[in-house]
Amino acid sequence: NPQLRVFLPNFFMKLVKPHKMNVPKNKVHFMISQQMTKHDVKNYLEKIYKVPVADVKTRHFMGKTFRNNLDKTELAKEPDFKMAWVTLAPGHSFEFPDLKIESKEEEQYDNSIEEVDKCKEEFQKAVKSEGQRYRPGVPTFFGL
Repeated sequence: NPQLRVFLPNFFMKLVKPHKMNVPKNKVHFMISQQMTKHDVKNYLEKIYKVPVADVKTRHFMGKTFRNNLDKTELAKEPDFKMAWVTLAPGHSFEFPDLKIESKEEEQYDNSIEEVDKCKEEFQKAVKSEGQRYRPGVPTFFGL
């Protein structure tokens, strides 16, 4: 009785949001492993994620070259990468999920403003700055 083994390739696919906002709903962009081919991308999506794929286009990109910040005489280079543009089968579309990260940040910001206001009021009560003429806002243990 040999064990059932599944061998998955050492590939990765990273979903990338396109810069243009007028991309059709049936187009999806991926950053993929350098070794992947168009057929690998199509099989990967169809077999693992069961997404019908009509067409795949790929392109290699060179990483940017720049001067090293620590040593200005050296050049540094970002790694090269490969992009895949996948067209889904007719009748299928893709939309990015709404993660609502911004609304959580806004709530935290609003809550932090309220907390700061409460802390200021507590500090003013503790210092009793209304009764001091010369150094309002400075605690009494710093007195002259």
